[in-house]
Amino acid sequence: MQTHRTAVSLVSDQGVERLPRLSTAHLALALGGPVAITVAAWIYLAVVARDMSAMSSMAMAMPMHPAPLGAEQLVGLVVMWVVMMVAMMLPTALPMLVTYARLRSAEPNAVRLTADVAAFVAGYVAAWSAFGLVATAFQALLTDYAYLSPMTMKLGSALVAGAILVAAGIYQWLPWKDACLGRCRSPIGFLMTAWRDGPAGAFAMGWRHGLFCVGCCWALMAILFVAGVMNAFWMAVLAGYMLAEKVVPHGAAVARAVGVALVGGGLWMMFP
Repeated sequence: MQTHRTAVSLVSDQGVERLPRLSTAHLALALGGPVAITVAAWIYLAVVARDMSAMSSMAMAMPMHPAPLGAEQLVGLVVMWVVMMVAMMLPTALPMLVTYARLRSAEPNAVRLTADVAAFVAGYVAAWSAFGLVATAFQALLTDYAYLSPMTMKLGSALVAGAILVAAGIYQWLPWKDACLGRCRSPIGFLMTAWRDGPAGAFAMGWRHGLFCVGCCWALMAILFVAGVMNAFWMAVLAGYMLAEKVVPHGAAVARAVGVALVGGGLWMMFP
């Protein structure tokens, strides 16, 4: 509990802006691993997207009837979604990780600090991996009912695609979205109320922050079924936007404006 009291007193007594600045060594310890993992995830996705694009071209030349996904394909989809979540969402957690590291910057044991940051990241990734399992099940269902091409991983029904955009747009206005986005936009507020000591505590905090992040962004992720699950351009656009929602001024207002645009786009697709 001493670490908790120290972290809280640093903020209460000095204010967020006067927390200890991270040295180059602390910055490398806090962010080196997450950045390396993110880069590796994007490289993996780029290779998979390239291979899928080639396979899609072949499928167009030799049309095939979609078949139910087998166990091996489902495992591949789970891996793909988990890696995708890491690539897209781990960068949006960097402000939280930096704040956590600043609160822990007085830690003299570099190994312990690195382990705690790694545990926080693991908890965050675990939450998004759970979402990846749900997304895999949804994709398998859409594929089995021939709404989604297994090659392009894109919805062929304008009605279903438009409905997803409308639903995502409406969610941008709901109180649950506001509540989750508010927790994501206030790293210090989250850490002050959710602080736990040690690696197990860091994992629990990462998991809890990940759940708030899922609650904030899950509907936006569904847009990938409209744009193409492995469309690298739209993955990058969505990742950049979800980061912006969390860090730019008036992020809640931006979210609502995007919600209006999504509803409009969805209705246009459904009733051209």
